[in-house]
Amino acid sequence: MSTVTINGNVSFWWTQLGLPTRRQKLPGSRTADVCIVGGGYTGLWTAYYLKKRMPSLDVVILESEFAGFGASGRNGGWLTNSITGGRRQYLSTSTHGEVERMQKLMNEAVDEVIRVAGEHNIQADIHKGGELSIATTPAQLRRLSALATAERLWRESGLVELSADETQERIRIPSALGGTWHPHCARIHPAKLVRGLAQTVESLGVTIYESTTVSEIRPHQARTDAGTVTAEIVIRATEGFTANLRHEHRTWLPMNSSLIVTEPLTDSQWNSIGWEGRETLGNFAHVYMYAQRTFDNRIAFGGRGNPYRFGSRTDKDGATQVKTIASLREALVTFFPAAEEVPVAHAWSGVLGVPRDWAATMGLNRATGLGWAGGYVGTGVTTTNMAGRTLADLVLQRETEHTRLPWVGHMSRKWEFEPLRWLAVQGIYRAYNQADKREQSGRAETSILAKIADVVAGRH
Repeated sequence: MSTVTINGNVSFWWTQLGLPTRRQKLPGSRTADVCIVGGGYTGLWTAYYLKKRMPSLDVVILESEFAGFGASGRNGGWLTNSITGGRRQYLSTSTHGEVERMQKLMNEAVDEVIRVAGEHNIQADIHKGGELSIATTPAQLRRLSALATAERLWRESGLVELSADETQERIRIPSALGGTWHPHCARIHPAKLVRGLAQTVESLGVTIYESTTVSEIRPHQARTDAGTVTAEIVIRATEGFTANLRHEHRTWLPMNSSLIVTEPLTDSQWNSIGWEGRETLGNFAHVYMYAQRTFDNRIAFGGRGNPYRFGSRTDKDGATQVKTIASLREALVTFFPAAEEVPVAHAWSGVLGVPRDWAATMGLNRATGLGWAGGYVGTGVTTTNMAGRTLADLVLQRETEHTRLPWVGHMSRKWEFEPLRWLAVQGIYRAYNQADKREQSGRAETSILAKIADVVAGRH
């Protein structure tokens, strides 16, 4: 059952909806008040809040393919409260209370996305069942316990530690030794959300130009293959495709993540698995997995395949490697033996933006008119909403609780030149894979290989 019906075609989510008819290409040079480069969640949320707060603004979005072509239409469908890179890294520049406030706003952002979807009748298969993470080895269980202890220091965490039996009551995974759960997460259909959001901002008067490739962003200018858009503010919202822009090749690493989705499971198979709460599912491995029970009763299951392409190259159609499909299929069956005979319907991959310090950032340089947001490292579905509200406040020169958050104005150092970049990423993920294999033998301590990899990766 390792064969797959469709590989690529952007994603299962878009294939299920049907790839959209392209909007018009930029017809030539023009001006605007605000020009947003990138038609994913970040760009769309920014446009949404700008128009809601100042309807008279002329807002233009430039997208090289179609709105939602990138990670926004390919992700695992986790609308969760995770702060990219974790809270701890912000304590060196901010107080505990400030970071606590940041977490509270992230919790609220989950509900804000759900609210906006409801207000505009965006049917995105949203179910707020929380986030369940499990440990399947003694070393993972120790990391789980350490996390649960640390989370008790944060009032806004909401994390609950679960025994093996309590974990099995939620989802019957034979290898689960324990788990954690928190309520601030919802399952979504990514492409339905991004499609609805794009239609909503258009109804507010935003112009979206598709099939329009921006080659360079300069102060007050976005240069494309069809002309130049000149604006007081130009916002870069390109996430994993940032490396394609001139002068931005080393800003963020385009990291690949891959998913498979099964055919729908039968009622008897679901009775064997459980998962009635529709929680999103992750684990405590170094090369971790992520999964959801979809609205139509499939299992979408993701993880790392080929983590990085030499020279920061990005894909076009979302096709993933055959060996990655087989690896994900094997892991899925390990978690869910009842799904062993269920065919894989679709496999795909996408890129996410990884800063050198794994910390998301957003900001605006008023002197140059250049704004930016991104570097979400795979935790962007909720963070993009925060970014959109933050950028809107910065553009409109409003000092708010969002503009005072620790990641506003944060700058990471650039990634190394090739081939050091490629060698480092390959080495890091080989070490993580080896660490997971060693821990599967039953050792209780986190493998030293993973600790070394964390240091090299900048995650320590």
